[in-house]
Amino acid sequence: MHVDPYIVLGSAVVGLLVGLTGAGGGALMTPMLILLFGIKPSTAISSDLVAAVVMRPFGAAVHIRKGTVNFRLVGWLVCGSVPMAFVGAYLLHLLGNGSAAQSLNAQDRVETVLGAALLIGAAAMVLRYVLDWRSGQQRLARVSEITARPALTIAVGAIGGLIVGMTSVGSGSLMIVLMLFLYPMISAGQLVGTDLTQAVPLTLAAACGALLFGHVQFSVTASIVIGSIPAVLVGSFLSSRAPDKVIRPIITFVIFASGLKYAGVGTTALGWILVIVLIGGLLTWLAIARPWRNGSTASTSTASTSTAHDSATKGKTANQLSNSVGSTGGPPPSDPAPPGLAEDRVVPVDGLETADSDHVGEHG
Repeated sequence: MHVDPYIVLGSAVVGLLVGLTGAGGGALMTPMLILLFGIKPSTAISSDLVAAVVMRPFGAAVHIRKGTVNFRLVGWLVCGSVPMAFVGAYLLHLLGNGSAAQSLNAQDRVETVLGAALLIGAAAMVLRYVLDWRSGQQRLARVSEITARPALTIAVGAIGGLIVGMTSVGSGSLMIVLMLFLYPMISAGQLVGTDLTQAVPLTLAAACGALLFGHVQFSVTASIVIGSIPAVLVGSFLSSRAPDKVIRPIITFVIFASGLKYAGVGTTALGWILVIVLIGGLLTWLAIARPWRNGSTASTSTASTSTAHDSATKGKTANQLSNSVGSTGGPPPSDPAPPGLAEDRVVPVDGLETADSDHVGEHG
């Protein structure tokens, strides 16, 4: 069995994105195998599915350990996704029962519809992100604060499972978009952790079909596993701890790239579009955030805070001194005498004068 180091390297990049976002595995891994390494589409899809069975549990384990998995949502999603994965495979078989060309056309139509849905979802995510930024609203609800909506969650799982059964790709991207709008207060870390966890049984069901009816090339599967497992661990570690404002733009970017690929955009055009979008997004962020002003603002704020603190300290000391003078009717009391000298009391001057006059009277 030959392990290709270039497939290992490419799988590491895809695995990192899957760990960060929970999406993009099928949209990025399968085209990479087909276009860059010349692997047949059926072999690439089947090998990727089998590798995903090994890869995704590692990312899910990181989120489970961190506590960013909502198991109630996972259960409802699996109830819809696993049965519909088999239904999708059967529908694809019926649609392509006449010939292989009809089967391929049916799959292409499903992927085009999926690509359009993901592009709409990415645009809606950008709009929601802008509205949240303008209103100052943060989506940081904890696992215990999310109230499950069973019927709608099962429907989301069923849609994702149907897409997986018919195309073998797209479940993570589509489910994340739907879950984001179904549970708008869920944090990005929980969104990724829940999606990675529900994808384990779904991918297992799809991989069983690939092993039975597909063309798995175990050398390709081994190369994917070797590269993706360490990378998905790193990505999951980052997504379970990184702030929401960092993870959500990455999720949106990966879903946008997935939508373009499913919609039929060529590889070269896709690369240029993503580069332009990435540069445009970076320039937009610089124009809005202006990080160079935050540093000067922070230093000015620190200096003013220090000056105010010094003024408050001086005022407090002056108030204490004035209160002390006002209460005693004179200058503030001096420090108490040391213990050794406290017993040697000084006789008042009046006392001395009285004593002297007494003595004068006696002897006089």
